[in-house]
Amino acid sequence: MSTSLYDATVGTYQQILPAVEGVLEKGRAHCEENGIDLDDVVGMQLIDDMLPFRFQVISVAHHSLGALKGVEAGVFSPPPSLELDYAGLQGLVADAREGVAEYTAEKVNGFEGNAMEFRMGSLVMPFKAEDFLLTFSLPNFYFHATTTYDMLRMKGTQIGKRDFMGRPRLNR
Repeated sequence: MSTSLYDATVGTYQQILPAVEGVLEKGRAHCEENGIDLDDVVGMQLIDDMLPFRFQVISVAHHSLGALKGVEAGVFSPPPSLELDYAGLQGLVADAREGVAEYTAEKVNGFEGNAMEFRMGSLVMPFKAEDFLLTFSLPNFYFHATTTYDMLRMKGTQIGKRDFMGRPRLNR
């Protein structure tokens, strides 16, 4: 059995992005039911030297749809600073899910072997497309999805592992 680049990336994004949407929706409902200001959630940090909730959610979208677009363009950089409210963050994740669905197996598998770069200021990291997606962007995607989950859990949102994992690809 071999797993394609498409299965490892798009398949994963299609599992976790809807899960993040569900976690965000449960977080919104919890905050509204308990008088927690959603603007406070958007700006909250786990610790002083960590970027806020807003950045975590933006990075989920950026390391899924944004990663595919970056591989296509041959260059990927950190996400832009977007001043989105909670609803805007939910919309961004929904847009990422919809955009990822437009990528075909043929297109994504065709990225294999292509050169691309991660650029951040003067730092340039050269990658093959598959190495960028599998060893850089996909771990970042999981990190930021997990951090989003953790921050909402910290606020008291009743979510568990099943919420995070989303719908696995079952053999049916």
